Amino acid sequence: MPEENISGVVLTFFSTASSVGKTLISVNMASELARQGYRVCLADYDLQFGDVCNYLKLPFERSIKDIVDVMKRNPDASLKEQLTTYRYGTVSFDVVPSPEPLEDAYNVSVEDCKKLIERLRLMYDYVIVDTTSMFSVLNLAMLDLSTIVTFLGVVDFIPTIKNMKMGNDTVKTLNYDTNKIRLVLNRSDAKTRISMDDVERLLGQGFYHVLPNDFQSASESIVTGVPLALSGSDNVLAKEIRVLISRYTNRVYKENADFKQTIYQSANTEYSGKRQSGWLSKLFH
Repeated sequence: MPEENISGVVLTFFSTASSVGKTLISVNMASELARQGYRVCLADYDLQFGDVCNYLKLPFERSIKDIVDVMKRNPDASLKEQLTTYRYGTVSFDVVPSPEPLEDAYNVSVEDCKKLIERLRLMYDYVIVDTTSMFSVLNLAMLDLSTIVTFLGVVDFIPTIKNMKMGNDTVKTLNYDTNKIRLVLNRSDAKTRISMDDVERLLGQGFYHVLPNDFQSASESIVTGVPLALSGSDNVLAKEIRVLISRYTNRVYKENADFKQTIYQSANTEYSGKRQSGWLSKLFH
């Protein structure tokens, strides 16, 4: 194969409840890692209802179905030109979009998805996988392949917490290394009567990391297609995402003094139209 064998790190975002922020956090993880100079690919493995391209305002070109078809026709073909590239200013990373026609989701096998991740880790320092919220055969295969699994949860409603506990208990039965599964709480200070301490007692363990609630910044990021990590904003959610990344990479985060100026100067023209995009397409995520 033409790719360099670099054995990249696979970071998978998983949950047992919907609307917990997997896509938002995975998009920002990819953005920040790319900003730090790593080679990054973000794979949207919510094959039926993936939203990565919507979050990034990326035009639909080739989906995972098209990419695996190329792999089947020519196993030695370079995949780089088949991927969709997201660019903002001087930062870029590649994306594997989910299928646009729903029927294509049923024509991509679990084995196809596994082979694609194995190929991508030969090309990138980090491969980030955004998944659906269930214990599907595909998701279990991704958990097996992953270097680190971010099990994302929120503390809002009793059913959500119940699903989180059931999911956490199930993951424990898979006998993964204790350092592989990272339980991360999102929207920690959202208005709720449920105590985080009570949830940790119920789960039988503490959260690896806690991300704050910042609905306004998150919503603006989705509407504009500009990840929080690249917006130049000092919002607390972006800062905590960077702290989480530093824990994953063992690399202390350092703000680049020229970062905001560089990003804004080079991205202003390219993204001026995208910032006028409507919010209607986001209502169904």
